[in-house]
Amino acid sequence: MKAMILIPTYNEATSVVELLQSLGKLREAGELDFDVTIIDDNSPDKTAEVVESLALDWVSVLKRSKKDGLGNAYRAGFARVLDQDRYDQIVTMDADGSHRVADLPAMFAAISPGKSIVLGTRWIPGGSVVNWPKSRQLLSKSGTKYASIALGIKLADLTGGFRIYSRQLLESLNLGKMDATGYCFQIEMALAAHLAGATSREVPITFVERINGVSKMSRAIVIEALIQTTRWGVKRRLRPNADKLHYVK
Repeated sequence: MKAMILIPTYNEATSVVELLQSLGKLREAGELDFDVTIIDDNSPDKTAEVVESLALDWVSVLKRSKKDGLGNAYRAGFARVLDQDRYDQIVTMDADGSHRVADLPAMFAAISPGKSIVLGTRWIPGGSVVNWPKSRQLLSKSGTKYASIALGIKLADLTGGFRIYSRQLLESLNLGKMDATGYCFQIEMALAAHLAGATSREVPITFVERINGVSKMSRAIVIEALIQTTRWGVKRRLRPNADKLHYVK
């Protein structure tokens, strides 16, 4: 089994170097076999050029012309990976250090055969967050609770982005028909995996709020997630079969 780790970036020149150093140590330990693709949205701080200057043969850079949303970045990464036949698992991971490399072995150990998704989860026993105010924790927990009820998906962390998707799952989805661009992309992918009948496993992780750089979270992103989730929930109740056909090939 070989994995590809997709890491979207926008002005992450410092943090992504630190992350790649940590991933390099894990890779050298020989427990996991993976490569990395940095998906850069034309960062003004030259993130792509900084990564290329490291000359790591297991790291490639997918350069995009502009900042175009998290969902579009990941879909571009999925398309590149699925065009190759070398990778069985696709990991999504933040560049800012909030997703710990130390949690990857447990997540890989939870992979199931066939169509599957492994979710790094903050809100189950063993999971935790570091440096988050109570207000941010409440927003995240409330968002997941609302999405879980609206969409009928019994998962404890629908908004987290630290995940592993099997190739079989991604190949079964109509990725080109998905349109979420912000963090509600994570909710849409969880919904699509659920409709595709994928095996879902949640692994507790420690989420660490970034120390360097600027968070990409904004009020507009939160509003988009609320509106989209409500729309998906209504559609599921009115036309459940049509909703499945939209996402699953």
